[in-house]
Amino acid sequence: MIYPGKIKKGATVGIVCLSSGVLGEPFVKHEIKLIEERLPKEFGLKCKYMPNALKGEEFLKNHPEKKAEDLKVAFLDEEVDIIWSALGGDDTFRTLPHLMNDEFTEIIKKYPKPFLGFSDTTNNHLMLYQLGLATFYAPSLLSDVAELGPEIFTYTKDWLNKLFNSEKNVVIESSPVWYEARTSFDESQLGVWRKERKEEHGHEYLYGEGVVQGDLLGGCLESLSEMITGGRYPDQKEVYEKYQIFPTREQWSGKIAFIETSEERPNPEKLKSMLAVLEDMGVFGAIRGLIIGKPQDEVYYREYKEIYTALAKKYNLPTVFNLNFGHTAPRMVLPYGKPIKINFAKQEIILVDGMLGEKNERN
Repeated sequence: MIYPGKIKKGATVGIVCLSSGVLGEPFVKHEIKLIEERLPKEFGLKCKYMPNALKGEEFLKNHPEKKAEDLKVAFLDEEVDIIWSALGGDDTFRTLPHLMNDEFTEIIKKYPKPFLGFSDTTNNHLMLYQLGLATFYAPSLLSDVAELGPEIFTYTKDWLNKLFNSEKNVVIESSPVWYEARTSFDESQLGVWRKERKEEHGHEYLYGEGVVQGDLLGGCLESLSEMITGGRYPDQKEVYEKYQIFPTREQWSGKIAFIETSEERPNPEKLKSMLAVLEDMGVFGAIRGLIIGKPQDEVYYREYKEIYTALAKKYNLPTVFNLNFGHTAPRMVLPYGKPIKINFAKQEIILVDGMLGEKNERN
């Protein structure tokens, strides 16, 4: 596994749209402006759009090869230091036939760079994982850097800085507040805070004792389950069966898995069915521990907690619920392939290593 090296001061972000092409639509121009203002102001970063990133939803939906081309260009471009997904979506699986090949594998080995995103971007993460590159389940540009309120959420900004500075021995703390999902993203919302809620639960240590440690592997539960069952598109199952990006039981072995549910807010029965897919693949019998993201707006919170507790007991699986990653706000960063330590006695979770490597480490 290759761990991308540390980020230099004044680094350039290569912006890609590997799922939704909404970044290129006129109705998000005010959000693009926020990205262009905040990347340099908050993080000292420059931004560069990949050639097809602003061509809009219809074009990118009809041309997955152009999405794939942008990812290749981002790795090859000497000006680009970080590759950041603008947003998730539901069809990035269609880039797989254009990327799962020896040419692209050689590109990422020769020019490894940090890759950030979440949600449908799980597909891109696991593709890159299978090709040997460690990436970051992290806030996206449109959802987080372009947060319409007066500023990026402090917790989110702090976590991005932890990544960019590759801090070590980072204690994962629960955000003291969370924010309800927006229902409108138009210009009238500029400068308007989302509704803030006090965090009443914190990290919930559902099951386990002692200290558990393992490398991180996971993603959005909907994306993970659809890699096995297919999903909303007729060709989805066929593509996944051909390219096999879902980790093998051996790859899951000894890992600390992370999973979270999407903005679709699946009901408890749907959650059970998606977990059953992973169960059938031997995931829960192989992993060493499980961390679970906060359900969006705490919808089905109690029911989810009960389902995960039952799962943990069934597999004698150390499990912590309600972390700030995935489809919730604010969001943290989880580095694929890096070790995380859970201390149940202290109720403490620590990212042991720096999230980035030293000059593109190989392991």
